[in-house]
Amino acid sequence: MSTFNRILSYAKPYGRYWPGYLALSILSVIFGIANYALIGPVLSLLFEPQIMTGVDQAPEFSFSIGYFEQMFQYLVGSKIASGGVMRALWFVSLSLIGASFFANLCRYLSQRILVSMKTRLMMNVRRDLFAKISSLNVGYFSDKRKGDILSSISNDVNEVQNTVASSFHIIFREPLLVIGFMAMLFYMSPRLTIVSLVAIPVSAFVISRITHNLRREAAVTQSLMGRITSRFDEAISGLRIVKAFNAEKYVQGQFAKDNQKHKQVSQAIANRQELASPVSEFLGITVAVLVLFYGGWLNLHGKLGMSWPGFVVYIGFYWRVLEPTKAIAAAYASIQKGLVSGNRIFAILDTENEIEEAQDAKPLEEFSDRIEFDHVTFDYGDGPVLKDVSFTIPKGKTVAVVGPSGAGKTTLADLLPRFWDVTGGAIRIDGVDIRNYRMGDLIRLLGVVTQDSILFNDTVYNNISFGIEGVGEEEVRQAARIANAEEFIMAMPQGYQTNIGDRGQRLSGGQRQRISIARAVLKNPSVLILDEATSALDTESERLVQDALERLMQNRTSLVIAHRLSTIQHADEIIVLRDGAIAERGTHKELLEKEGLYSHLCSLQAVL
Repeated sequence: MSTFNRILSYAKPYGRYWPGYLALSILSVIFGIANYALIGPVLSLLFEPQIMTGVDQAPEFSFSIGYFEQMFQYLVGSKIASGGVMRALWFVSLSLIGASFFANLCRYLSQRILVSMKTRLMMNVRRDLFAKISSLNVGYFSDKRKGDILSSISNDVNEVQNTVASSFHIIFREPLLVIGFMAMLFYMSPRLTIVSLVAIPVSAFVISRITHNLRREAAVTQSLMGRITSRFDEAISGLRIVKAFNAEKYVQGQFAKDNQKHKQVSQAIANRQELASPVSEFLGITVAVLVLFYGGWLNLHGKLGMSWPGFVVYIGFYWRVLEPTKAIAAAYASIQKGLVSGNRIFAILDTENEIEEAQDAKPLEEFSDRIEFDHVTFDYGDGPVLKDVSFTIPKGKTVAVVGPSGAGKTTLADLLPRFWDVTGGAIRIDGVDIRNYRMGDLIRLLGVVTQDSILFNDTVYNNISFGIEGVGEEEVRQAARIANAEEFIMAMPQGYQTNIGDRGQRLSGGQRQRISIARAVLKNPSVLILDEATSALDTESERLVQDALERLMQNRTSLVIAHRLSTIQHADEIIVLRDGAIAERGTHKELLEKEGLYSHLCSLQAVL
């Protein structure tokens, strides 16, 4: 139940909900009992009116069932005395209608309180889940299937809402009904009630056996749903490749396998879940028949102790006990499934962020001297990617990092903004290890332009000003001009207010890259990281983007990861990586004269 309690904790403060809910629920139960209890007087007035005239004066007040029973009988008797049976029947009938009205009104108002609690609870769960996912380090997402994460955000949260949160009214209100009606049953006939209690342990045992494997099966189906979500994501993001290789049948076949497995497990869960309620009802009716049989036997032997209208009311009370009992059994089966989704959500929320800010982190207000990579080593966990890398980037200088694919260039760039932390050595800014700076200050210092332009399904304006507060339209336009982007932006239907589609799909590669550069220009960072920012562009787009980058790099400290070596000939220093280690270093001219790896790479690209 720890998962259930933790889900419930998201509704805090409880004081906002429980007092009103409890009071309304108790009133609903009281009026509900009165509603069924009034059936007896109606039957008596119709068939045995003399029974209702047995109390001649109002009883002395006492907080007991007997007092209210005698007081009502006195009121009915006085109506018969003053106006006959029909007047008393009107009184009882209106009382029954009133009791029903107030019972349902209190029930509705209590449900409104629970709805408020449930919606607040789910809002808080989604808030914490999104905050956690957006704060986790990059490494977490490289180890997880995207579909599993998306499944937790959507399917698991919905499952918790539809099962656990939606069962709150059953968990908290139905037991009150059971207690209230059972109290009336004991008051009317302890003998019959003791017989009826046989159903409770039997039902509990049978239901527990039915729902025994629900949580395990639910875990399987949620895992399969994660795989199905991944299939959808891969099919959408890789649609061009799927069609180019005529692989529709292959991806459809892979999806069909997972979909079929999910269908089989989901069907088994649903069948088991649906079995709980009818089994509970069957057991309840079986015991009801036993109660009727035993009551008839007592009546034949003169031991029943109640009139036949009273016995009808007793059976009505017993039937009202069955309904909440059945609902509780069904809710228990449903909650078992929802708790699995809750565990998956909390597995994400409990994930420790490997990139954490030091408790005594220092502020980083400005960059004044140099960036130093000091014997940096990095390992993803399956062997070193960087080995003892050391170099310095003085303020205002440009250092380029080149090398064959897999040499560790992008990893090196990712270490500076702490997307990952070094596993050996240190990276220092102005002589202080970056792990000792405040994370927000460090990120504010840096501007990043990557090969894959990360844009959002929003307007051009909002993509350029993304994450930057307090900027005006003219500043955004100026950044676009520097990035060689304003011409094509103004040619779009709504200019800067044009939506660019999912991941900027309405733009060309060069246009997307220039929007990314405009975003970096607007941020005005002290240190610029360019990770192969022109490698995926055609010649014309590369020229436009390169011009924009040169404007962006003016008077800035830059770390450039380059694939096309023609773009970094004027770098102050070029670091050549091979197998995670520095193979060569120097200026473009110096490295050509060495006729080593850099010279070889230049010859392959015809860079002289």
